[in-house]
Amino acid sequence: MGSIRQGKIESVIQSELASFFQKNSSICLGAMVTVTVVRVTSDLSLARCYLSIFGAKDKAEVFESIEQNTGRIRGDVGRKLKNLRKIPALKFFIDDSLDYASKIDQLLKK
Repeated sequence: MGSIRQGKIESVIQSELASFFQKNSSICLGAMVTVTVVRVTSDLSLARCYLSIFGAKDKAEVFESIEQNTGRIRGDVGRKLKNLRKIPALKFFIDDSLDYASKIDQLLKK
């Protein structure tokens, strides 16, 4: 269980990432990217960000574009989080829990 400060930082990073992806659709290659979960380590040095990608022909290509622009994304988020001494490094992961849930739902309907 994380601290209260970790939780607040996670929610702020999640909202800032969501607004970044909404404003910069060129990085997302026209796909809709949703930030589902952000987890920050206890020393606040790393933020694990889980993304859901919708409306893309190739999710891997969109994810690759996001990973290539990690520095730009971190810089933009860092400008919004001025009160933090050190901005956590961002590590992105694809959250496939929605795909998994729909697959299970289809199997249960059979």
